[in-house]
Amino acid sequence: MGKISKIKVAEGIFFVSVPDADVYILCGCPADSVKHLMKRGLIQNVEVDGVSFETGPNAILLSDELIQHGRFANLSEFPILQMFYRQGMIIPGHPNNTGVKPALIGLRKQVEAQMEYIYRGNYGLISEEEMLEAGASKSDAKAWMRLKLKFAFGKIRRMDEYVDLVVVENEPQEIRNKVFVKRLKVNQFEISYGKESVRVDLNTTEHSLCKPSYVLGFHHIKRDYFAVLHSGEGDGWDPNRPAMASIIIFQGNVYLLDAGPNIMHSLNALGISVNEISGIFHTHAHDDHFCGLPALMRSDHRIPYYATKLVRASVMKKLAALAMTSEEEFDHYFEFHDLELGKWNDIDTLEVKPVFSPHPVETTVMLFRTLDRNGYRTYAHFADIASLGLLRKMITSDPDAPGLSQELYDEVYANYQEPVDLKKLDIGGGMIHGDAEDFAHDKSGKILLAHTALPLTYRQKEIGSGAPFGMVDVLIPAHQDYVRSYAYHYLNAYFPTVSSSKLRVLLNCPVVKFNPETLILKAGRKADCVHLILTGQVEVIRTKSGVYSTLTTGGLLGEYTALTNKGSLETYRAANFVQALRIPLDLYAMFVKNNGLYEEMVRLQDIRSFLYTSRLFGDGLTCTRQNDIAVTIGSHMETSGEALKPCTQPTLCLVKSGKVALYVGQRLIESLGPGEFFNESTVLFDTPCLFKANAAKGTVIYTIPGHVISDIPIVRWKLLETYEKRLGKTVSHDSGGDYFQWHDEYAVNVKVIDQQHMEIYESAKVLYSALFDGDSTGNAEELFPKLIAHTNRHFSTENKLMQDTGYPGFAQHQRKHEQIQQALQEFASYYASKRMTPKKEVGIFLKDWVMTHILTEDRRLGTYLNRQGVS
Repeated sequence: MGKISKIKVAEGIFFVSVPDADVYILCGCPADSVKHLMKRGLIQNVEVDGVSFETGPNAILLSDELIQHGRFANLSEFPILQMFYRQGMIIPGHPNNTGVKPALIGLRKQVEAQMEYIYRGNYGLISEEEMLEAGASKSDAKAWMRLKLKFAFGKIRRMDEYVDLVVVENEPQEIRNKVFVKRLKVNQFEISYGKESVRVDLNTTEHSLCKPSYVLGFHHIKRDYFAVLHSGEGDGWDPNRPAMASIIIFQGNVYLLDAGPNIMHSLNALGISVNEISGIFHTHAHDDHFCGLPALMRSDHRIPYYATKLVRASVMKKLAALAMTSEEEFDHYFEFHDLELGKWNDIDTLEVKPVFSPHPVETTVMLFRTLDRNGYRTYAHFADIASLGLLRKMITSDPDAPGLSQELYDEVYANYQEPVDLKKLDIGGGMIHGDAEDFAHDKSGKILLAHTALPLTYRQKEIGSGAPFGMVDVLIPAHQDYVRSYAYHYLNAYFPTVSSSKLRVLLNCPVVKFNPETLILKAGRKADCVHLILTGQVEVIRTKSGVYSTLTTGGLLGEYTALTNKGSLETYRAANFVQALRIPLDLYAMFVKNNGLYEEMVRLQDIRSFLYTSRLFGDGLTCTRQNDIAVTIGSHMETSGEALKPCTQPTLCLVKSGKVALYVGQRLIESLGPGEFFNESTVLFDTPCLFKANAAKGTVIYTIPGHVISDIPIVRWKLLETYEKRLGKTVSHDSGGDYFQWHDEYAVNVKVIDQQHMEIYESAKVLYSALFDGDSTGNAEELFPKLIAHTNRHFSTENKLMQDTGYPGFAQHQRKHEQIQQALQEFASYYASKRMTPKKEVGIFLKDWVMTHILTEDRRLGTYLNRQGVS
């Protein structure tokens, strides 16, 4: 057996072991990667000197790509926590605390983003000032910060105190003990030890993504008046069950309570599509309640987000760090509604009361109630909570010491004991979770125990019930058919000009149910009716053209046959339990014709058929959204075969037929065919396209106004993924000093800024050559101060322009300037003192800063300044 081994754990996850060097690398860390390691037996319980702890990885190799197929590729919080606490690597006196730190390996920007994301996941808001800014009173901010410091053992610490950073570019980089990693291509790596090596490919395809470590089956859920659907009773370490979560069904509407890992898998098992979700109530920012949020950003509408101001602030800071973007970006994905702490908030007659919960990050437990014949019926969701025994040990009379006051403890105790009809509890125990014994005498109608990976003890079984996945507690039953009311809602949205009385012609049709995996309609066959999807989702398959997408609620299946009398272009298959309104073909066709819609519907159907073949628009959009887009599409045939003129307004360009090539200068970045798009930066950030687009003669291009799609979450998320990949291709070009070649496409169209950028490019180019190419004409000791001087002058210019014009992103942009200045100064000081410098670090920094900052943040600033009359 060799000295280095590789095991494929799941799609996009590998485990590389080098026992002789004591290096064990988790390669790839999408959601629940630790659970997959547990399931495969790669994490084991051992005992040393009477102390029991887990084995596992001590290093993580990150994906080069922030997002893969719409999902975050790097979620290292729980793998790092497993190393810290379950392996004992940072616990004082622990036999596995040998002084070796966990290692994060990857591109600088990915490593730094993960460090900030873990930091926010550990601590949330990190000061009284941040709490005050989020709306806390001075007294509350002080009390909550004291408690936070107690959980943090007295001090908020940056993650680099606990984690080693290994930045990898294209040259071999030592991890530790002579184990090296080298990037071969994007997301392809070689890990070597001595003469042996293994290769790891972290690229995944859209339809081979990592699945959960557990199987859930399928459940058919009735839409009741007020019910609690249990969608998780495990914790972040349970390899056999989803983490603790619930779904509130109220008046037939679906509300999520937290969004943990693999939430789409859970929703699919329950027959719920993301477009059915009426809102999410959020308790806190730990990954087992948080990292499903990006899945909700794959909806075709902004999902309402309900939380207290402090929880929202904590969550958005963590999400912004993970996504490497501004907090304001998420206004495009969620509709934010702040809840008042400790008071009943009315959400369309569903009342919710968030209550403070002692936890390392900002956390509230949630109580829900609504009126019934005999008064209020109430559900309490207690996640996450700390045990009373732990909190008693934290009580202190010193108002300035870490801990909590007797008064705050008494308040928490009273909140815990409040009787309700149904109460679901975190009983995870340990340093930050609850204890079932605290509720042994609770007078609530029913107690449910959750948030544990362990089987319930006999004593716990005496205290409360379990809450298996798919179980429903009905608090108020429904005496009306909510599913049929969905049909009116979807038809009214799809036919907005048709009166309610005429819509009832279609509504007077039966609702049918399809079992999971039912083949509903085969490609090439004519449909025998039109199905309006009311619940669940349907797979859309067109193998010949590689189209695999999803038809969600509000989608119409069989409409193509009704309008054209032709066979279906795709195969349709139930992904879960599906309910649909079954409309006869002739009735649907007559309805469309009688309301004067036939010609326009046929025209839109042709455009929509093409949109379905594109990765951008073929998945997750209702037919109403598809129509909204199709109505606005313009078409243009390129006759010259030359460079396309830049768009003057935010516009997405979609290749209908032919080919388009994207260039920076003379360098080809990407070639596009039918269904692919460009000009996404104009839609995302209202900045000019970075690339010069050359279209082949006869190419047909669809144009879509930016305002039509900029706030469709699933579309925007895919645009952002593509933008990041293309920017990465531009930035990753490496040909020595030529790397810093200025191109006209980089201009921000503000003369003074562009001139200074060109000076910085030239200074960076000369310094890079002196450090890496052995250029004897440049002295690095003299070149560092020159680059710093150019940089400081440039930042002063930009800061003044931002202040003078009231630039909305000034604070964030200025912080980035400060970080760059600090890093440059540190490199220069290191070189001056030691006559050497960590070349790789400097080279990576120069590339990342000079290219990425100028090509993103500065171009956004340039667009703003141009509109303020600055040129």
